[in-house]
Amino acid sequence: MCRWPVLLLCLFSLCILDGHGAKILGVFPFPSKSHYAMGNSLLKELAKRGHEVTMIAGFEEKSLPSNVSYRNIKVQFDLHKNGKKINFFEDRGGAIGSTLFLNYAGSVMTNATFNNPEVRKLLESGEKFDAVIMDQFTDDSFSYFAHHFGANHILLSTTCANSWVNPLVANPAPPSVNPEVLLDFSSWMTFTERLRNTAFYIFNELNRQLYFFPKQNKILKENFPNARPLYDYLYNVSLVLMNAHESFNDPLALVPVMKNVGGMHVSPSGKLPSDLQKFMDDAKEGVVFFSMGSNLKSRDMPLHVRESILRVFSKLKTKVLWKWEDETLPGQPSNVKLSKWLPQSEILGHPNLRVFVTHGGLLSTIEAVYHGVPLLALPVYGDQRLNAITAQQKGYAISIPFDEFEEGKFERTLNELLNNPKYKQNAVRRSRLFHDRPMKPMDEAVYWVEYVIRHGGAEHLRVAALKLSWYQYILLDVVGFFLAVFAIICYILRIILRKLCNRKVKKAKKE
Repeated sequence: MCRWPVLLLCLFSLCILDGHGAKILGVFPFPSKSHYAMGNSLLKELAKRGHEVTMIAGFEEKSLPSNVSYRNIKVQFDLHKNGKKINFFEDRGGAIGSTLFLNYAGSVMTNATFNNPEVRKLLESGEKFDAVIMDQFTDDSFSYFAHHFGANHILLSTTCANSWVNPLVANPAPPSVNPEVLLDFSSWMTFTERLRNTAFYIFNELNRQLYFFPKQNKILKENFPNARPLYDYLYNVSLVLMNAHESFNDPLALVPVMKNVGGMHVSPSGKLPSDLQKFMDDAKEGVVFFSMGSNLKSRDMPLHVRESILRVFSKLKTKVLWKWEDETLPGQPSNVKLSKWLPQSEILGHPNLRVFVTHGGLLSTIEAVYHGVPLLALPVYGDQRLNAITAQQKGYAISIPFDEFEEGKFERTLNELLNNPKYKQNAVRRSRLFHDRPMKPMDEAVYWVEYVIRHGGAEHLRVAALKLSWYQYILLDVVGFFLAVFAIICYILRIILRKLCNRKVKKAKKE
């Protein structure tokens, strides 16, 4: 009889140790649907598995079952400078320009989030959380949330291991093989590329240390005068979930707190609306799918580019499905079907889909790899060039940077992808690599979040390098010691040689 209370206590303890019923805060206010999609897919799944979730974001989730605990706190702010809408087709700015824009965006976003009335109410509520999962992207002052709520600090990076996140967990990342996210290099760089990559790495690091971190620290102190310096919170990271995997990324070194869970957002239903199902089924010559993602709008493309694309599409025997944001498209060929919204993953999974013309966003690239579809990438800004050149290097894509677009090149490239079977074969091979994993990426992401909660931050996964200062980490003190010893030895030898020489001179004078 007395065993029942013990058994119940054991079961209760197991539930806690498994992470069930944990309180989790998600912080994803960056106004990009791709960033939100990554974070929301994980937070939704955690809610479905019994955790109590609060989500600070620029978008709202409205399709969850009523029996899950998922609270939305919506944050909105304007990143348009001087009220002017940003057209990324025209305002690409290059890698340095993008860095400067992200400096500005990060300051606006973090300040607006801290000053949002609902966020302030949450901060002053006295609530505690078991984990804070934040979008690691120009928002480093948000690391304060984990401290304030007494929570384990978890980062979600929407790309592979990069110079924004590597220093926070002391991940070794030499610029000789780790390409900068805003450049268009794979890990296999020439001398010139390594030179440019290293120069941009140094620029990025100087920007962070001399401008961005001090700016984030200032925003933190303005909103929370009693907060400690930002550096006290930045490096207290228990887990980094990376949107990466060797099937679509170059393999990179990772410390134990970093986990590749790329593709966790992909959960295709396989169901298409009836009109799209018929369109795809009836396409005996196949379908070309064209979408520039959620942030870029096809209607904003320069007119001459749009007209060139239409002329090329009009010559195809295949049908074309185009994500187009307006009701009509001037000069629309008969083989082109338009829609403001399209279920991308389900379309990519249809057997008649032959080529995906894309902007090269990582989520779109991952979905194409998931289904084994070749890509024609037209990268515009951000990490799109990196994603496109990596896909091209792996043989399942051809990249035409948007600022190098030419009608003839676009036509030749599209026909090459349609008619040369090697791209489809390479895409299918990559798809097999994607699916050949010990567990599904979402299951792995949830496992590690719960693991960190079970083990109180998983301090045992953090490398010793986090305890070292920067000069100790790169062995400047050791190099300095060796140089000092070498200098002392040289000095002693110099004295000895001088005395020997003086003795010889005196001896010669006497003789």
